[in-house]
Amino acid sequence: MADYVLIDGDKAMFDPTFGAATVVVQPGTLTASGPATLSGKKLCVAGDEKSVSVPGCSYIAGAFSIPGTGTLEIASLAGDQTAQKTSTGSTKVMLVGSAFTASFSVQSPAQQPSAPSPVPDPSPKYSGTGRFLTTNVKIKGA
Repeated sequence: MADYVLIDGDKAMFDPTFGAATVVVQPGTLTASGPATLSGKKLCVAGDEKSVSVPGCSYIAGAFSIPGTGTLEIASLAGDQTAQKTSTGSTKVMLVGSAFTASFSVQSPAQQPSAPSPVPDPSPKYSGTGRFLTTNVKIKGA
């Protein structure tokens, strides 16, 4: 089924639930590298999802109620987020599709209050989901 093609500057909207962690999410911005353009903006192609990185997001996880920080990224696209037929150059374009798999990498661990000192969250990474938000309402890909 056809869906809207993603373009430079479109947003990756992350869901706040990452397993046991709750993240204060912020949107990520796609940087497109496809040769074709729409209204002067390049089209996103497979691989451009790696351009999304949102550092400095705070989180808590279960008993680890003293917030920590980390970085949101797109781990992998859903099958319907890469066009099967539509490409620019020799690379398939990215589509809005359903939900991508996201990762949250801990930079500064959340902590569990404890005497004499807080206990840090042992998990270095959490997995979640997100969706794309596009400004393109003209071109669809399949």
